[in-house]
Amino acid sequence: MSNGYMMKTILASCLLSLCACTAGREGQERRAAAYRTDTVTLSDRTLRSGYTATIRGYQTVEIRPQVSGQITDIRMREGDAVRKGSVLFVIDQAPYKAAYDIAVANVKSAEAALSTARLIWESNKGLLEEDVVSEFDLQTARNEVIEAEAKLALAEAEAENARNNLSYTEVKSPVDGVASMIPYRVGALVGTASGEPLVTVSDDSRVYAYFSMAENQMLDLVLKYGSLQQAIREMPEVELKMSNGQLYAYKGHIDAVSGTIDESTGAVSLRAVFPNRERLLRNGGSGTVLIPSVSKGCIVVPQTATYELQDRIFVYKVVDGRAVSTRIEVLPENDGKEYIVQSGLSEGDVIIAEGAGLVREGAIVETGETKGE
Repeated sequence: MSNGYMMKTILASCLLSLCACTAGREGQERRAAAYRTDTVTLSDRTLRSGYTATIRGYQTVEIRPQVSGQITDIRMREGDAVRKGSVLFVIDQAPYKAAYDIAVANVKSAEAALSTARLIWESNKGLLEEDVVSEFDLQTARNEVIEAEAKLALAEAEAENARNNLSYTEVKSPVDGVASMIPYRVGALVGTASGEPLVTVSDDSRVYAYFSMAENQMLDLVLKYGSLQQAIREMPEVELKMSNGQLYAYKGHIDAVSGTIDESTGAVSLRAVFPNRERLLRNGGSGTVLIPSVSKGCIVVPQTATYELQDRIFVYKVVDGRAVSTRIEVLPENDGKEYIVQSGLSEGDVIIAEGAGLVREGAIVETGETKGE
């Protein structure tokens, strides 16, 4: 066999091997690029942002004694619903009843003294005309009337104070609400300087949910609605996710925003109010306030179609059959599943819908939706 023939044979074998390798690589590339794709369309979305909240009753009152003494009766149970004006505790009334009786007796004595002083004064007026008494005697009688009037006023004030103290021995609820735990029992000595209140009553016919929002999020709201007051008026109703993960049955609304920013956290405090007809929410509880953000005619992409690089978000558009990395701007609010795109995509664009983090720039992708399932 000639050397020329052998060289031609070897060259042909190399060319066949090169073609086979090239075909294999193209097949592998085509198989690796079999991704699911979606066509970008316009749609409406309502996304909800969650904020950890603390629940407070509409009105929470610490009930403290206004007089000192032993508790002789407790007329409620812990956790009871109480009505405004109902008696909750009774403090030993005996010393205050006695003080009131003494004060009433002093009033009667002062009234009698005043009556006597007035009689003497009136009598001296007639005697002065007959020159039986002097002008000095008449003025002295007049002064005694004034002094008697002052003593009566003092006695009446002391009686009123004693009456109030006696009434304070019956500790009443100033509001409708639900009672807390009671740290005292019958026989306990209490007073105005006691460290703990007798009980706390929370009016929870409606409740407040207090939560915080970052300064930049608050600025986004102001820019969106024009002003903070306008945002409060126009913001849609909010929802509450309870601590057990379930959604509260009634919606609420934001009714107050702090006028200052907390320097330590850089956050703004907000308050949402919710009805509490079934008394399901309790003072001191916790939950998550969900604030909706409504966008109409927007571009929405699944988060599985995106990847992040240096705090920037990208998707892969399919251009001429190949994957092209494209940066997009999205709204900060999201539900953890989708992004609302502000810029970077247009209606009709085709994007890789899943596994964006595994795609290579320039990878060959078959166009059309739901490819490579």
